[in-house]
Amino acid sequence: MTEKSALEAEYDAITDAAAHWCMRLHASDCTADERQAFQQWHDAHPLHAFEYAAMLEIWDVADHLPRHAPLIAPFRPRRRLRDYAVAAAVCLAALPLAAFTGWEAGWLPTAYERFEASNGLRQVTLADGSQVELNLGTELVYADYKDQRRVTLSKGEAFFKVSHDSTHPFVVKAGEGQVRVTGTQFNVWKYENQVRVMLLEGSVQISSDPAHGSVPLTPGMQASYQPGDATPSVRPINPNDSALAWRQGKLVLDNLALADALPLINRYLNKPVMLADIGTGTIRIGGIYNISEVNNLVPSLPKVLPVYLTQNQDGNPVLNSIPRKAPKG
Repeated sequence: MTEKSALEAEYDAITDAAAHWCMRLHASDCTADERQAFQQWHDAHPLHAFEYAAMLEIWDVADHLPRHAPLIAPFRPRRRLRDYAVAAAVCLAALPLAAFTGWEAGWLPTAYERFEASNGLRQVTLADGSQVELNLGTELVYADYKDQRRVTLSKGEAFFKVSHDSTHPFVVKAGEGQVRVTGTQFNVWKYENQVRVMLLEGSVQISSDPAHGSVPLTPGMQASYQPGDATPSVRPINPNDSALAWRQGKLVLDNLALADALPLINRYLNKPVMLADIGTGTIRIGGIYNISEVNNLVPSLPKVLPVYLTQNQDGNPVLNSIPRKAPKG
């Protein structure tokens, strides 16, 4: 074997390993030992990390493929089709004729972009000209298909100014539901399994469960949903609502109960803060904070609220209320 062929074989082996780990880590039966073994493999060489990141890009494209889309390349799955979606996407992307056919049928995008705001706020322009502002800790993927433009908001919050195109709808998937528009301005926040949509301009259709259809939203209205909701909950936006203060880098807590404030705080933390009990959640908090300094807010809470901090077995900070002293006499 020549030196060149040996290097090619080694590179192919790394690519195969990256594909294997991508499938295993997305599998529901992936074990803790497997995740640990993957991390060791990932950190063993920079090329491992590079190939795995590239495989994730392919995985996201494959995740957008319709369930009924036939495989253009000769490909015989021996297990579940979804387990081999990566290989299918590779085949489709590798063959120009197949790729063109896939685009014509609406299976493959003409543009694919991944965006992340890990260190601060970020403003991006999508391939269709739409403007998006990303809050800290936000991750989203954009794909432009023949029949629609698709965004997947996997975590965080984003404000959209969508370029109008009535024949090419703009769809944002967040959690179990989605937002469908043709051109408008709106905000989408996803925290854990909760999603909140605020509409400033235009109109959108929102669904929390595709099986139950969608509901319209008009300017000045907001909708929220979580898994299990047949339809979103719709209500007017409070004129004093400060939810969009993040666009100026601020977190505004307007005399909120801790139970309501913690989801707003926790989205900026690596280790979310927990409540010791329901009573602690009723304590109220207010103030304006820089979102880049929210980590400093948690240790300071005992200085301004009747609470003290402990830590649970998972390492999360826990807020506990200080018992009130009974009056003397």
